[in-house]
Amino acid sequence: MILSGKILVDVRHAGTETTVAKIADILNKAVEFKSMTELRAERLADATVVPTLVLAGLSLPFVGANSALAIIAAHFRHKVTTITPITVLNFFNIASKYGILFKDGRSLDLLHQIDTIVFDKTGTLTEEEPILGQIYVCGEDDEDRILRYAATAESRQQHPIARAIVHAAEKRDITLPPLDKADYSVGYGLKVLIEDKVIQMGSHRFMEINGIFIPAAMREAQTICHHQGHSLIMVSANQYLIGAIELIPAIRPEVTAVMRALRQDTHIKQICMLSGDHDVPVRILARKLGIDHYIAEASPEEKARYINALCKEGKYVCYIGDGINDAIAMKHSHVSVSLRDASTMAMDTAHIVLNQGLTSLPVVFDLARRFQTNTNVTFALQVIPTIIAIVGVFVADIGLGEAFLFGWIGLLAGFVNGTMPILIYRLKSLMLADSHQIP
Repeated sequence: MILSGKILVDVRHAGTETTVAKIADILNKAVEFKSMTELRAERLADATVVPTLVLAGLSLPFVGANSALAIIAAHFRHKVTTITPITVLNFFNIASKYGILFKDGRSLDLLHQIDTIVFDKTGTLTEEEPILGQIYVCGEDDEDRILRYAATAESRQQHPIARAIVHAAEKRDITLPPLDKADYSVGYGLKVLIEDKVIQMGSHRFMEINGIFIPAAMREAQTICHHQGHSLIMVSANQYLIGAIELIPAIRPEVTAVMRALRQDTHIKQICMLSGDHDVPVRILARKLGIDHYIAEASPEEKARYINALCKEGKYVCYIGDGINDAIAMKHSHVSVSLRDASTMAMDTAHIVLNQGLTSLPVVFDLARRFQTNTNVTFALQVIPTIIAIVGVFVADIGLGEAFLFGWIGLLAGFVNGTMPILIYRLKSLMLADSHQIP
């Protein structure tokens, strides 16, 4: 859509030479960290099949065919390969109740090892649309007039800054006049004709390029905003500066509580942040959220190199991002997480998608650790009856029937243990629903 004038397109790169195509190529060539191994249950069961058969064969002359078959029947392979998928599905079911989508079951098994969390900044920790801060006024103008001109100038735009300014005008019930003519200077500002006045809006550099005088008070405001990590959009009318609008990066409302919960997790040793933004706003946000380490002005490749460096140090990394520029870093991390409103490439790359925002991130780690505890108990419930049955063959003359009985007891116990988490969740949900119905 052409907003004004005409457009000339100079194609420098096309097809496989575009930035998006190069990122996709890097993703395709990236080495998968996780090998295509079987679940731990299958590995454990497979590793003990041959020794069990050998033991049954060697014991045949001494205990007889019935007891030798009991040793084979006592083996737990078919039991753990039955119970483990049930356990995994039950935890996936619980995760779905919190709006958590596990796209890769192996990530549930890896999460309990994570000791380093790396966040992308814009769109992940902060909202894309900033918050309107102070409106600075020059001369006899007033805030509503400045905001009226600015919102009218940005009314045809869809970028986050434009939306923030227009929404602020709507909240003040400011009626926007028709936009007569617009001329946009990408990366600097714009010039529009409103009610026979030439309105220019943009950075201080844009104002200087157009020969507009910036008073000392406004330069001081620019310096203060810069040190705070805020942006200042200046507005002029007929070559005279009439004011400026401060834009403040908006932290997602749930981020502070999420950070507090993650810092209380004793398994997580380090929280980092990567961003392509300038150093000042990134540094301020890192300090505000208590982030241990940050890197500003990072390209997609630099983000991936940083993740690789952490992995080489022996750290287990979980990367949380939402943009195309995060996809490569997500591919190189042990576990990657994205949000529902993220870019398509980020969602396709992520192992886990949070449909209810970052609020459910601590739940992800809690579920992973509960899953590990539950599967360990399940393994024990399958292995212990096997050991009892095999030992019983030699010391208590246990036969095939008793071995089958021990196996079924272990299978039933493992099934109960594997389904217990979802049963407890449903019970708590019913109790909570009943408590809300009490007058």
